[in-house]
Amino acid sequence: MAVAEVENMQAAILYGKEDVRLESVPIPDIGPGELLVRVRTALTCGTDVKVFRRGYHAKMIRPPALFGHEMAGDVVAVGEGVAHFRPGQRIVAANSAPCDRCFFCQHGQQNLCQDLLFNNGAYAEFIRLPARIVQKNTYVIPSSLGYKDAALVEPLACSVRGLDESNVHAGDTLAIIGLGPIGLMFVQLAKYAYGMHVIAIARRQEQVDRAMLLGADEGLLMGDHATLASELKALTGGRGADVVIEAIGHPEAWELATQLVRRGGTINFFGGCPSGTKVGLDTGLLHYSEITCRASFHHTPAHIRRSLEFLAQGKVNAGFLVNHEEPLSQLPQVLHDLAYRRNGQIKTAIIP
Repeated sequence: MAVAEVENMQAAILYGKEDVRLESVPIPDIGPGELLVRVRTALTCGTDVKVFRRGYHAKMIRPPALFGHEMAGDVVAVGEGVAHFRPGQRIVAANSAPCDRCFFCQHGQQNLCQDLLFNNGAYAEFIRLPARIVQKNTYVIPSSLGYKDAALVEPLACSVRGLDESNVHAGDTLAIIGLGPIGLMFVQLAKYAYGMHVIAIARRQEQVDRAMLLGADEGLLMGDHATLASELKALTGGRGADVVIEAIGHPEAWELATQLVRRGGTINFFGGCPSGTKVGLDTGLLHYSEITCRASFHHTPAHIRRSLEFLAQGKVNAGFLVNHEEPLSQLPQVLHDLAYRRNGQIKTAIIP
């Protein structure tokens, strides 16, 4: 079916809390510098599930709006002035692009760009890529990668940046709290791309088992925090982990991280807690043990490029992470199942 033969497409629209509807909407028109892409695969994401449950995202999406941001597809039309892409190419695009002019961009913090341009609409038959994203953060998919692997590039880039910001070294011990899709990506990256010793921590045994299959060296259940800290220290010569990454987004887990890191170690509060959340941290522990506390948000074009390289090298792949596939028509049910942990889904490939 050629695009010229139809005027409308099916797309998911976020209207509010647990309210996503499939509707017929016009296929986007494109302007100078833009691309129209036929979506071949869109992946569900932990952030999308949070947005589904909360009804919005403070920085990325305000309803009513097109929904979804992890995608790979085929170029079907190019806008005036586009020189590096042509119809028929398989491409993957990030969900944002910085301005490269503001204070933060000039200081190497493009993820904090004052004019960070976000793009949503991956849960649809077609998506329009704005000119800035086409110019700065869109890439031809390597021939060795399928659409599902390529669509992992955006969340994987967040994990790559998280590790880069955490002062990691080959041979270090990393404790990762939370083994959802992002946590499992951290496991694969830390083990196979960064050469770390990985301890995977989660509330449920099946989550720990998955992490072990993906390369974790040890797995622990959260349970009682004091017991967990004792178990982890027994695995690390009594010291604690060199680096702890919290990937749940819960105040208790942020506080738990301080009990698991060694003196002089680093904590990355990667999981975003609900707006207005407060945590209580032991200031004496942080000060006298010289613990570095970091928080990582989003990614930069450089991290997207490195993420794509890791995928092309086989350091991370979709084989185990994307364990379910559904048509676009089933998206509302898929999001509901993910939100309430039904059907054992990790990430689902939505095929328009």
